[in-house]
Amino acid sequence: MTHPAHNAVTLAEIWRGPFLESAHSGHAVVCDDTGQIVESWGEPTAVVLPRSSSKMLQALPLIESGAAAAHNLTSEHLALACASHQGAAIHTDKIGAWMAHIGKTDDDFCCGTQVSRDQDIRDAMIRAHESPCRIHNNCSGKHAGFLTLSAHLNGGPNYVASDHPVQTACLDAFERMTQETSPGFGIDGCSAPNHACTLHGMARAMATYAAADDDSPQGQLRNAMAKHPDLVAGEGRGCTRLMRAAGNNVAIKTGAEGYFAAILPEQKMGVALKITDGATRASECAMAQILVRLGALDPNHPEALAYTNAPIKNWDGLETGYLRAAPVLL
Repeated sequence: MTHPAHNAVTLAEIWRGPFLESAHSGHAVVCDDTGQIVESWGEPTAVVLPRSSSKMLQALPLIESGAAAAHNLTSEHLALACASHQGAAIHTDKIGAWMAHIGKTDDDFCCGTQVSRDQDIRDAMIRAHESPCRIHNNCSGKHAGFLTLSAHLNGGPNYVASDHPVQTACLDAFERMTQETSPGFGIDGCSAPNHACTLHGMARAMATYAAADDDSPQGQLRNAMAKHPDLVAGEGRGCTRLMRAAGNNVAIKTGAEGYFAAILPEQKMGVALKITDGATRASECAMAQILVRLGALDPNHPEALAYTNAPIKNWDGLETGYLRAAPVLL
């Protein structure tokens, strides 16, 4: 098994004046619809945890099992099943209605409580002396999908257990799409198993989604994400901003600890990226530049420039430097 830091290359740089102040290294892989590597940086065989970038794979059994159709789930539900959302009203209202629709409550979630990342909601709850609920957890959409699938499979309440029918279905989907046998899993922030694979495996899975027919399970999830970028993340977030900038023609998904994945239907390509020090600022920068490189994002779009050549300002508003994609990506 290749260590995540082995053969990593610099993918993002921070400059202050004429000085290279910091650098973020990592790996990235671009695959075509045959599963072959088109381009790569670093080590394609590095085995890492894709974290929330794997939600599109974890949501696959929701459709394949017939649970989505049986419960009349829409593209909004499917986008939320793939989301790491802000906990804004646009997210919690829809997930709350979904839970009521399947006869479940906040207590049925196995994810922990999390303070809303929507500043207005968070501040209003603090002023009202209200405590956050599990529905505010950024993974509550995925867990609503898990609960829907569990009900369809007559599974027990502990749907995050690795031997639960929901999680065995997720592992099967993960290994089929990556075309790899996962060497194991870690427990994610929302208590669900998160299976490891190579960067090549995840890019191959994303390319499969990119080339899938619109009415296939993979195509439905891809299109739901691209159609509802506001549900996948939220205002101000990289996923939402970059999907909008790309004209809602791509589906991209961040994961914790510097992971990022992208589905490019027009190019029939998939991308997987990992920053070894876990920095989100670097993964967003590198992913934006790869989208530009592959023709999925206009290099001069303001949102593209905001990530690929982002000014850094001090507390007095003076521009002191910039975050930019490393030369290897240009």
